[in-house]
Amino acid sequence: MSKQIKLGIVGLGVIGQKHLEAASGMPHIAVEAVADLNAAIVERTAERYAVPRRYTDAEALIRDPGIEAVLLAVPTRGRTELALAAMAAGKHVLLEKPIGMNAGEVKRLLAAQGNVTAGCCSSRFRFYESADCIARFVATGQLGDLRVIRSRGVRAVGKAPSSPPPVWRLNRALNGGGVMVNWGCYDLDYVFGLTGWTLKPLSALAAVWLPAPHLSAHAAPDSDAESHVAASIVCANNVLIQLERGEFVAGPTEEVTELIGTRGTLTFTMMPAEKKIVFTGSDPERGAYSEVIWTGSEQTGNLHAGPVSDFARALLDGREPATSLKQACLIQAVTDAIYDSASTGRCADIAE
Repeated sequence: MSKQIKLGIVGLGVIGQKHLEAASGMPHIAVEAVADLNAAIVERTAERYAVPRRYTDAEALIRDPGIEAVLLAVPTRGRTELALAAMAAGKHVLLEKPIGMNAGEVKRLLAAQGNVTAGCCSSRFRFYESADCIARFVATGQLGDLRVIRSRGVRAVGKAPSSPPPVWRLNRALNGGGVMVNWGCYDLDYVFGLTGWTLKPLSALAAVWLPAPHLSAHAAPDSDAESHVAASIVCANNVLIQLERGEFVAGPTEEVTELIGTRGTLTFTMMPAEKKIVFTGSDPERGAYSEVIWTGSEQTGNLHAGPVSDFARALLDGREPATSLKQACLIQAVTDAIYDSASTGRCADIAE
């Protein structure tokens, strides 16, 4: 049998369970241990997936000499300290998104990283076939020089939920923010990754909004983070990113991303479903013309498998994962600037 990465998973909530389900079926990963504060969930989950070692103390799993890498699927507020402990123990680390509460936390991780490999799960949507097609097309240069990147993902509000919404979801102290860190980090990772991480964001002007008062049932009591964000991000080389992400919106659902260049535009969607990638080119004689360069149906099955599989293969191949710690820090720095701008009403510089 080829070498397997001996993985420990910390956090057995909804996302942790998804990671475990995916990793358990991968030939290059051996899930050797799981940890969660809930002992009953640990035992039940470990039995289901035949995981040999079980912990209710995350740091005990981290100290386990039989573990090479740790996947941290715990709430944002407590993730950085566990990642630092894992790095100090010489373990490779894959962190759930958002990468941290703020860029300062991520810089602490970068300073402590040393020779271990670390990555972030914000790369999820780039493991779809459509994303690979987009990245390859962008690399051909057929768009010319990029001018505008437009990423808009808003979801129409549904009926009032029958059960209480999660407390953490729109809570700054627990989650670091609201929809910007829950979904905006995916949007940024997507456009940065598809353009080869060549964009250099410089400043942001943004606004955020909490759920409208008459829709307050969609947020837990005392929620203080946004459900809607819009930002203009100025990048080097005169490139502008227009980002909007919202949920519980009093308007129609829309999901679209456009890469607009001097020679053409690529139009597509990030979310899994029936997809179509359209290239609109320009010609001196014909003017603008459009052609479909890819169509397909993509479902959520690979959403959690992609980051953990890539992380393990990165360790085996001696390379960085799809979203490295440094790249995740860039996403967090942009996020911090968006929040800074929204709070001051002024343009905010993005730290390198």
